Amino acid sequence: MNKLLRHFTPATVIRWINWWPPLLGAGIRVTHFAESECRIEVSLRRTWYNTNYLGSHFGGSLYAMCDPFLVFLMLKRLGKGYIVWDQAAEIQFIKPGRGTVRVKFHISQEQAEAVRAEADAGQRVRPVFEAEVIADSGEVVARVKKTLYVRRA
Repeated sequence: MNKLLRHFTPATVIRWINWWPPLLGAGIRVTHFAESECRIEVSLRRTWYNTNYLGSHFGGSLYAMCDPFLVFLMLKRLGKGYIVWDQAAEIQFIKPGRGTVRVKFHISQEQAEAVRAEADAGQRVRPVFEAEVIADSGEVVARVKKTLYVRRA
């Protein structure tokens, strides 16, 4: 699948990602994608197949809803000629998620330009991004911290 995906732009992949089996099977959906702003919102509805023994969202599903999107947004911002991948991640579970939860990701032009400048200077850049998984009630369910790895190709 990876070789196939490399032929498409990050924006195209995001548009079709709702059909990618790992996310589709977990009940994860991209609900909003603002390509020009590099902003994306992802939701996870609780169902019988992503609920743990205690009746809340399975932690792996909460993390999976946060997994690939910052890489795609950074690739979209930087354009061709850069290698971007996830280097590290951590998730802190704050409280049980029992309904639909959402997370928003955004990479500003300024953030991308700072990364680009370092990468163009020959550096391996490791920007860190944080996001919160929020329940429909407005309560924070989890906090995610992602470290990307970026360099010139």
